[in-house]
Amino acid sequence: MSTADRERWDARHAAVGLGTPMPPDGLRGRESLLPGAGRALDLACGRGAVAVWAAQRGLAVDAVDVSPAAVRSGRALAGAVGVRAVEVGETAAPGEVRFAVADLDAWRPPEGVYALVVCQRFRDPALYPALAAALAPDGLLVVTVLSEVDDEPGRFRARPGELRTAFGHLDVLADEERNGEATLVARRP
Repeated sequence: MSTADRERWDARHAAVGLGTPMPPDGLRGRESLLPGAGRALDLACGRGAVAVWAAQRGLAVDAVDVSPAAVRSGRALAGAVGVRAVEVGETAAPGEVRFAVADLDAWRPPEGVYALVVCQRFRDPALYPALAAALAPDGLLVVTVLSEVDDEPGRFRARPGELRTAFGHLDVLADEERNGEATLVARRP
């Protein structure tokens, strides 16, 4: 990711106050699918609302974003609600979050270790194989991106059917495209 992109995201995240922990969009109304234990990855975590929400439910969360300002906000949110944010060199225990800054054009998650992988509002088709590979057996993938469906085409918007095509080798539990968003929830067999 370019320096200009990182700086743009830093400015955007720095201009907003603390958020509220919340489930990823794709799990709203489907919270029963959430794994009861294990490691979680929130890729392009922004200000950490999903990462902190998952930690509050007992998962050990790795939260990664390109923006240092977003990561600072995530750590502050965690502290505000009593969730421990561990340092980068540490491993998050259940109920904790490890926030990290990384260039998502180059960084890839470890394979086969996550009970939950979330990527919300960050579309990079080059990352799709790594997201699926990061899932542990029976792991849950939740992806929501901007979509061309019911909206204008653009380089940041998924084409119709893009997520199902990319993740169709998983057990697809939900696949929705409407109102300019595409969401897919799938489980690794």
